[in-house]
Amino acid sequence: MYMKPIKKVFARQLRRCETKAEKIMWKLLRNRKFRGCKFRRQHVAEGFVADFCCHKLKLIVEIDGLIHIKQEKYDEIRDIILMSKGYSIIRFKNEEVVENLSKVCQDLENALTLALSLGERESKRKLS
Repeated sequence: MYMKPIKKVFARQLRRCETKAEKIMWKLLRNRKFRGCKFRRQHVAEGFVADFCCHKLKLIVEIDGLIHIKQEKYDEIRDIILMSKGYSIIRFKNEEVVENLSKVCQDLENALTLALSLGERESKRKLS
């Protein structure tokens, strides 16, 4: 898929300016530390920059800070488009990641389990 160069530059810029919550989440997800799944940070998926993306499972993890209050409608439309392309999206607030990482891990574990089962069903459908 073609990626606009500006999106690539924007994603790179976001990687350099991560929030405290994004740093914590990246430490948790990087190098296949979480259930052996490969996540990419500030990854362009279907023309949108996702905070974290496991491309194989088509799972996007978003960490919502203050900016997301101002762009709720944009996020809603973006999520609809991404879901129509087969992505699952899980969102956490900055405060959740910083203050209650164990709950975030449990919710992420549940999302991964669901994404794995959806992926297996999709694979079986393609084989039929």
